[in-house]
Amino acid sequence: MKTGLTLVCILGALFPWTVSATVFGTVRGVVHDPDHRPIQNAQVIVKSSDSDYSRKLVTDQNGGFEATAVPVGAYIVTVTMEGFAPSGQQVVVASGSAPELHFQLLVGTQRDQVTVSESALAVNPEQMTPTTIISRGEIATTPGADLSNSLKMITDYVPGAWLAHDQLHVRGGHQVSWAIDGVPIPNTNIASNVGPQIDPKDIDYLEVQRGGYSSAYGDRTYGVFNVVPRTGFERNNEAELFTTFGTFHQTNDQLNYGNHTEKLAYFASVNGNRSDYGLETPGPDVLHDRAWGLGGMASLIYNRDAKNQFRFVTSLRRDDYQIPNDPDAQAAGIRDVERERDALASFSWVHTFRPGLLLTTSPFYHYNRANYDGDPNDTPLSTTQHHSSQYAGAQIALSAVSAKHNATVGLYGFGQHDDEFVSLIANDSSGLSLQQDKMTTGHLEAAFIEDQYRAFSWLTLTAGVRLTHFSGAISENAASPRLGGSIRIPHLNWVLRGFWGEYYQAPPLSTVSGPLLDFAISQGLDIIPLRGERDQEHQFGLTIPLRGWSFEVNNYHQRARNYFDHNAIGNSNVFFPLTIEGARLMGWEVTVRSPRIAHRGEIYLSYADALAEGSGAISGGLTDFSPPRNGYFLLDHDQRHTLHTGFNFSLPRGVIAGGNLYYGSGFTDGASDVPAHLQGHTTFDLSLSKSISENLTLSVTSLNLANRRFLLDNSLTFGGTHYAEPRQIYVQLRYRFRL
Repeated sequence: MKTGLTLVCILGALFPWTVSATVFGTVRGVVHDPDHRPIQNAQVIVKSSDSDYSRKLVTDQNGGFEATAVPVGAYIVTVTMEGFAPSGQQVVVASGSAPELHFQLLVGTQRDQVTVSESALAVNPEQMTPTTIISRGEIATTPGADLSNSLKMITDYVPGAWLAHDQLHVRGGHQVSWAIDGVPIPNTNIASNVGPQIDPKDIDYLEVQRGGYSSAYGDRTYGVFNVVPRTGFERNNEAELFTTFGTFHQTNDQLNYGNHTEKLAYFASVNGNRSDYGLETPGPDVLHDRAWGLGGMASLIYNRDAKNQFRFVTSLRRDDYQIPNDPDAQAAGIRDVERERDALASFSWVHTFRPGLLLTTSPFYHYNRANYDGDPNDTPLSTTQHHSSQYAGAQIALSAVSAKHNATVGLYGFGQHDDEFVSLIANDSSGLSLQQDKMTTGHLEAAFIEDQYRAFSWLTLTAGVRLTHFSGAISENAASPRLGGSIRIPHLNWVLRGFWGEYYQAPPLSTVSGPLLDFAISQGLDIIPLRGERDQEHQFGLTIPLRGWSFEVNNYHQRARNYFDHNAIGNSNVFFPLTIEGARLMGWEVTVRSPRIAHRGEIYLSYADALAEGSGAISGGLTDFSPPRNGYFLLDHDQRHTLHTGFNFSLPRGVIAGGNLYYGSGFTDGASDVPAHLQGHTTFDLSLSKSISENLTLSVTSLNLANRRFLLDNSLTFGGTHYAEPRQIYVQLRYRFRL
């Protein structure tokens, strides 16, 4: 049995603020009369679509208005003026975006309500970054998406995203970045952690970016997940209780509370979960596979005045897993376990000097631990590895938005302290027994600058550069330029998008020395110093908005030097990072999002045709100096075709239905001597919920409704090979009440 323990690719991610690395965007617009004359002193309200958060503005002498520091999400913008009929538009704000709206007010009588046409939850297509935004409502109605250990909010909606050996992969890579409230969460334990850091029920919006990043982002660039946490603006002194029970003695519960005033909003939650099915099993039988966890999250927003906002987010999680057995290990009494802990605190001060000029300062602290304890009788090696990391740092960024420019400049940095303990005991009569405890430190600093220039109403150009310095076992410097642009086709409003850029991913701190290195050498292995991964990406895409629908096609091609992966020492559970000389990742992506159909619901589709290949020999980390294979070879998590299509609909009698159909063409067959894939597979999830009363909702959910069991992945990582999840059926009760 194997476990992905230890770090694979160090962190970073990066900065705050406007062109992507923040949770904020800008909403601006112009108001004019039927003769296109600007209307001064018109009242503008920018209100969240699903909470009480709002901003009130007044148009200037040119009819313009601008709301800065608007959190990611969907909004209704309403304009009113005496003597004119009111007008409203829907807008989706992405991090770093600055959509510009145009309102033509018609002469007429005042109406109490404004009709706003519904459109898909799609961001401003002029951005060069392919982006998917998933709302709290979609998380609640997508089958299985709101469970504490679920990543279906990502895999169901984001093309090219899938789970392989219990870890999330996007575009063929597992080096992804998480940010909460716009602040990146450093984490070098990407190979060892399987527990999620954030409970989906605590998320207001999830913004997923894939490729084409602004220079505000650095390493871990196969996917960036920006979490907008719940704030309390959607609550008025209200609490909510979730409780579930289902197959495998599953329970997944949460109690949360939120409230707000005009200046202050706060939200807090506690959650607990347990199940007899936790990690993917090495065979069709579920043996020794319990999982249990506890967690909590709190957020606080204080608007001191119109120019100063303070935001604080903290989260805590603990997850324990039994490592699943095959029948032989179960009969032998093997009982391996994994214990994970995570703590995060992030504070942000958002200061507006004037409309369009914004400063964000965000210190943060992150603690992460993953402990793998092998059974003393495990054969041929009993392995123990305890790995903890502490990170402390800050990000500071200044953004400026004008009629032509959306510019940003910023700094980011953190210090890291790792403590790693490894123990190996041989049960093959060799008498081997060793222990090693090692502490390492490192730090990363980066600076970036970027400008999004609107040359014409139909042409937007973006250019930037990111400068990074890393110091750990080695020291490295990198300069990463980025170029992009978009063209809006007149009348059709189709948008063509293109990007070219480079990324640098700093190496992990983990290395091999002392008795562990001696053992590796005795196994015919040795270590080559790890260096950072350097990637070059180009992509182009087309976005088509049509009658409220959003259609997007994207092509990407990424080449990597020193591609990060991991390998084990002998036949043990201890994994150490390595790099492969080269890799190429390419593919086509398609997404379709509908507006609300007949005011009842929506449908969505995501499809990816992807290829993930490596080339050359091991260039860093543990190696046996095997000669490189000829040409390119399939990486173990390559899957050519992935399709998700689903729906969320309100039916008569207060029933809400959600469903998702998944097709995967099969991951790489590691047992084959020639390039090959495992069999294709299809699963279907379904959820039905019913409002029993105004505050009480009952739902029934089935995951993998047909109970299709198949070999999903035969790479030897975390518990051996992996079978698809069995059918899980659970009932959830949701009750909201006032305090």
